[in-house]
Amino acid sequence: MSTKEYNVIMDDAAIRRALTRIAHEILERNKGIEDCVLVGIRTRGIYLANRIAERIFSIENESIPVAELDISGYRDDRKDAGKEMGSLTINDGFQIEDKKIILCDDVLYTGRTIRAAMDALIDKGRPQMIQLAVLADRGHRELPIRPDYVGKNVPTSRSEEIEVALSEIDGMDEVKIVHNRGL
Repeated sequence: MSTKEYNVIMDDAAIRRALTRIAHEILERNKGIEDCVLVGIRTRGIYLANRIAERIFSIENESIPVAELDISGYRDDRKDAGKEMGSLTINDGFQIEDKKIILCDDVLYTGRTIRAAMDALIDKGRPQMIQLAVLADRGHRELPIRPDYVGKNVPTSRSEEIEVALSEIDGMDEVKIVHNRGL
């Protein structure tokens, strides 16, 4: 039998501050938002991308396109991978060709989700560059992938998990580290 203990490492205010900081860093690094597109990885990444887009609009008074990416067909840890291709949803037939893509996700762990997302994007076109924004980076990379924008670095053991709750689907904003204790 095992029990789970957890510590909240980011509350709603900390998440809000982290996303505001990420928005400023995106603007600074890209010298504005020209040719930039935020692409949120389903499920929580799209909500983070939308929130970053709102912050960029409040800072620059300019809208940045936001797309949703479903990578389920590109995952290497699922038996059905490769059977159906991922989908990229962008309004008005927007193309990713020659765009600066900022991938958004909630937690970066092994890097395999991001590799799958890059494969899906490249199948849709040839972006000028791909950058990565994550709310939490927990380490333990299996692939040479690192984020460009990080809300919080959270060193973890492999027995711990990071759980992200967002109000759009979970009714609250919170990031917690879950400690699995075996009995």
